[in-house]
Amino acid sequence: MKALNLALLQWIAAGYEPSPWLLPVASAIALGGAWAGMALMGWAAWRRPSERGYVMAALAFAVATAVIAHAIATALNLPRPFMLGLSPAYIAHGARGSLPSAHAAVMFTVALVFLLRPRLRDLGIGVAALAAINGWARVYVGVHFPADIAAGFLLAVVMTGIFLGVRRWYRRHVAPRIARGDLRVRAPAFDADPQRRA
Repeated sequence: MKALNLALLQWIAAGYEPSPWLLPVASAIALGGAWAGMALMGWAAWRRPSERGYVMAALAFAVATAVIAHAIATALNLPRPFMLGLSPAYIAHGARGSLPSAHAAVMFTVALVFLLRPRLRDLGIGVAALAAINGWARVYVGVHFPADIAAGFLLAVVMTGIFLGVRRWYRRHVAPRIARGDLRVRAPAFDADPQRRA
């Protein structure tokens, strides 16, 4: 596995002889990809008002994913490619644990949660594409190994499973009480699936 990780790094990363046109593109994506994903979330909340509660729930899980990813990376404390001299760091980055990639974990979590929702599926595909391109870029600029990106994706799968579990619990235990008037709060759109009501 380690040999495959190193082989993929050598194939993907810029190393010490980066492409003069590709490096600035990869650097821009590595730095701005997550912001583009956040912009898509903001656009979804603004342009699709009926989905705002669901988008906010996705954002909450994205924040939780970031916290968990950083905690795991700190505990494992695995070095980044530039820390081992395998590639320069072409963007500014701290010398801290690299696995899993928090960028990949957060972006893939948002993508997968959006893909679960029919009215957000198109944006989910867009965020998934951004996550994959961002993962490539962060390997190219020397701040992550390919395994870090894969681990971020796996964490996103786990977090999406937890999201499904929380949503199922909400449907069974909270939404019926709100409908009966037992709870004096408005039912958030977190689980108000317009297609289920049709």
